[in-house]
Amino acid sequence: MSDPLSRLAEAHGVATGYRTDRGRPVEVSRDTLVAVLAACGVDASTPAAAEAALAAHRAERARRLVPPCVVVRGPRGPRPALPAGARAEVLCSDGRTRKLDEPLPAGSHTLSVERDGRRDAAVLLVAPDGSVPAPYSWGFLVQLYFLLSRRSWGMGDLGDLAELASWAGRDLGADFVQLGPLHAMEPGPLPDPSPYRPSSRRFPDPMHVRVEAVPEFAYLAEGPRARVRRLADRAAALNSAVLAGESLIRREEVRELKLAALREVYEVPRPPGREAAFAAFTAREGRDLTDFATWCALAEVHGPAWRSWPAALRDPRSTVVADARRVLSGAVDFHRWLAWITDEQLAGAQRAAREAGMRVGLVHDLAVGVAPEGADAWALQHCLAEGMSVGAPPDDFNPAGQDWGQPPWRPDALAAEGYRPFARLLRAGLRHSGALRVDHVMGLFRLWWVPEGRPPTDGTYVRYDGAAMLAVLGAEAEAAGAFVIGEDLGTVEPEAREELAARGVLGTAVQRFEYEGGSEGRAGPLPPEQWREHCLATLTTHDLPTTAAWLSGEHVDLRASLGLLARSPEQEKAEASAERDGWLAALARLGLLPDPAGEVAALHTYLSLTPARMIGVWLPDTTGDRQPQNLPGTAGVHPNWCLPIADGQGRPVSLEELSEAPLVHHLAEVYARRPQAHRVTNEERHVKPGSS
Repeated sequence: MSDPLSRLAEAHGVATGYRTDRGRPVEVSRDTLVAVLAACGVDASTPAAAEAALAAHRAERARRLVPPCVVVRGPRGPRPALPAGARAEVLCSDGRTRKLDEPLPAGSHTLSVERDGRRDAAVLLVAPDGSVPAPYSWGFLVQLYFLLSRRSWGMGDLGDLAELASWAGRDLGADFVQLGPLHAMEPGPLPDPSPYRPSSRRFPDPMHVRVEAVPEFAYLAEGPRARVRRLADRAAALNSAVLAGESLIRREEVRELKLAALREVYEVPRPPGREAAFAAFTAREGRDLTDFATWCALAEVHGPAWRSWPAALRDPRSTVVADARRVLSGAVDFHRWLAWITDEQLAGAQRAAREAGMRVGLVHDLAVGVAPEGADAWALQHCLAEGMSVGAPPDDFNPAGQDWGQPPWRPDALAAEGYRPFARLLRAGLRHSGALRVDHVMGLFRLWWVPEGRPPTDGTYVRYDGAAMLAVLGAEAEAAGAFVIGEDLGTVEPEAREELAARGVLGTAVQRFEYEGGSEGRAGPLPPEQWREHCLATLTTHDLPTTAAWLSGEHVDLRASLGLLARSPEQEKAEASAERDGWLAALARLGLLPDPAGEVAALHTYLSLTPARMIGVWLPDTTGDRQPQNLPGTAGVHPNWCLPIADGQGRPVSLEELSEAPLVHHLAEVYARRPQAHRVTNEERHVKPGSS
């Protein structure tokens, strides 16, 4: 740490070394440090440049009366130390001016500090004292695209979601539906249609809209109605082919059909009340919506890869972009309208969930990042690290490391913006939900950055201001009357998990990873009473084998057929069998086997004995589905994110058929019988819609 480059890296939160998941120390290469610092706007290309940058950094810190961002934990929490003789006042987000030592509302404010004629301003983030409590509850884990009904247009939509929530709440007593990300996807062909690689996390994808549920649909004139009917007939054929098992979900075709139909509906004149509602939505979403709609309109002309656009169009604030927005005003308005009707239907789905008695309702999912050529990467490029990608270091699961192809936030730029871009996307995810799942929640503290063109092994960790990120997250959740679930699987710093728990953020516990001695020690399945209380507990996830496939060992055969095994098939099968048999033995010791409803039901009974606040049922597990929705690292060779829910024989199951699946009703009874301390009274369940 004696050389300028290492000291400069540490000053900017760039790790000069790290420990692997096995605890082995690894030193980060100097080339990586130089590249990562350059992405943060710091020149460290030579020892002299590094020395100069370090001196400038120290001078800037010494010059300021207060850091650019200050975090206060709780309205009455400890205040920052100020220079002797300094005076301070706080301009709060409600427009009132308060003294620094007064109680402060949770949220983002402006702190002004003055001494000897000098004045400095800083963002003051006040975290809430507590958090909205997560109720003891159970519900379904769903990827919306795979939830097809007979009314769908080739993939599940928000009408299907409202139906699922209404049925699950009323008939089954479920309290939530946790969704995969509904973020806006890139237009055009999707070689990897992962919902975790969106164009924008700020706005949902209009392909989730149910066309017939848009109010203006009812007023289509004869000609447009006939054109939409022909489009609907094509969509019905597409839907029938998927449900008959003759076709995968074909997103590009669904998008083409829906956009064509929605353009017809968009042309229907809106009555004054609807026009006022659209104007209010547009005003509320402001520049974010304008940027998003402008990118969509420009992408229709120049293609979705904005880095290949004419140079002047790559800057969202350029006069050339402003001129193009005027020329394309009709297309820009259309994309604003699409965002509005999608938002309306999301609100309707959450309303249906709450009216059905769900105490939580929808749980939305915030992806860890965005596609590098998408709408957010264009609009927020000043806050993102150029030439860097988020990933993960090498570990036992991925010896080569991971590169997710998504640009990370720049910590310095995010702080300079007062964390407002982060707050706005949280607000969007929380608007029509009872809770928000944050994917890779460890990214609030640090992320693995990989320089462009280099393997993931050449990356390093970059640290964020976790206190600031959590303060923003807590304030937005409190304002929405919602709580937060953090996906904290994998390598997590103990301090990060402790801090998340202290802020009321639930963790995630998956049966396959819950062992005495940890997932590495594997001294045996973790007894149910030893599981974490403050977590969402599940048997599996969208990235893991379904429970039926795990029990049968078919997941090993699938990976072997795709050439994904690191060892011989015999070794892999032996390990998989030992893992399964260990769990089945644990079930038998607890008297949970044999179970007339089968081993999947017994595993859920095991989950019901844990103290977990929330229990999630992977919806394909209720039908005996054996196909994984996503097999990581297999884009192009496995139909990731394109499969409808199916039964044990691979036959697709519609939403209408799902309601008749015997295991669904059995699991509802299992969770209705949870220990008395964890049960929900009728009065608690039937709260007024919209209450927290």
